[in-house]
Amino acid sequence: MRFYTNQKRPKKFNYGKTILRFVIPTIMVGVAIFFYTVNKQLTPIYTQYAEVQTQKIASYVISQAINNRSTSVYDVNEIIENVPDDTTDTVTTKFNAEIISQVMSEIHQLVENHLERAEGGDLDMLPPLGDLEYNPDRMEKEQGIVFFVPIGQAANIPLLGNLGPKIPIRFHVIGDVHATVETDIREFGINNAYVEVYLMLQVNVQIIVPLATSRSVVEQKIPIAIGLIRGKVPQIYSKGEQTPAQIEVPLEKTE
Repeated sequence: MRFYTNQKRPKKFNYGKTILRFVIPTIMVGVAIFFYTVNKQLTPIYTQYAEVQTQKIASYVISQAINNRSTSVYDVNEIIENVPDDTTDTVTTKFNAEIISQVMSEIHQLVENHLERAEGGDLDMLPPLGDLEYNPDRMEKEQGIVFFVPIGQAANIPLLGNLGPKIPIRFHVIGDVHATVETDIREFGINNAYVEVYLMLQVNVQIIVPLATSRSVVEQKIPIAIGLIRGKVPQIYSKGEQTPAQIEVPLEKTE
C-alpha cells in the first residue's frame, strides 16, 4: 500500500534568470547614461553648429526678400532736399523722410512674409544645404525651420563623416523684425561727402537642439541710397593743420 502526501519538492534556485534580471537593466541604464553624457558634452558643439547654419539660412531668406523689392538702390541725391536758407555761403540739406519710410515699410513687409513662408515649409524660400535635410512636415506643424544634420558632421568628427544618426535642429523667429535707418557719411576730396543710407535689419531667433536651446540675432545691412554729394570748392582751403592754406591768386596778363 502506497501513501501520498501533499509535500512538494523544493524548486532549484535558477541563478541564470536572477543574474539576467539584474544584468539587463544595469546594461540598459549604463547605455542610457553613456549616451546622455556624450550628448551633454557635444551639446555646445551642436549649438554652435546650429547657430552658424541658422545665420546662413536666415540671411538667405532675407536676401531673397530684398531681391523682390520694387525699387532699386537710390542715388543719394534723389532723397536729399535743400532747406531754404538766407545765407548763400552754406547749404542746408535733409533726407526725404517719405521716400525712406516707403522703402523701409516695403522691405519690412517682404522680409516678414518670406520668413513666415519659410517657417511654414515653403522650400522655395530656403537655400540648398548639401548634406543637410529639411523636414517640411514638421515645419508645417511646428511653425519653424527644421533640418537634420549627421552627428559626425555636426560634431566635426572626420572619421564618422555623414554616418551616424541625424540630429534635428529647429529655429523660429521670436517677435517682429526690427528695422532702423542709419547713415554713413565720409569725407571725400575737397568739400565733398560720400553718403550711404541703409536699413539695419535685426531678426531674433530661437534655436533648439537636443538637450539645449539658445537665442541668436541675425543682422543684415540693406542699402537704401548711395552717392556722392558735391559742394562748392572754396578759394581758400586748409585741412586745419599747421600747413599753410592754399590760396588761389589770379595772375595778371603781361603785354
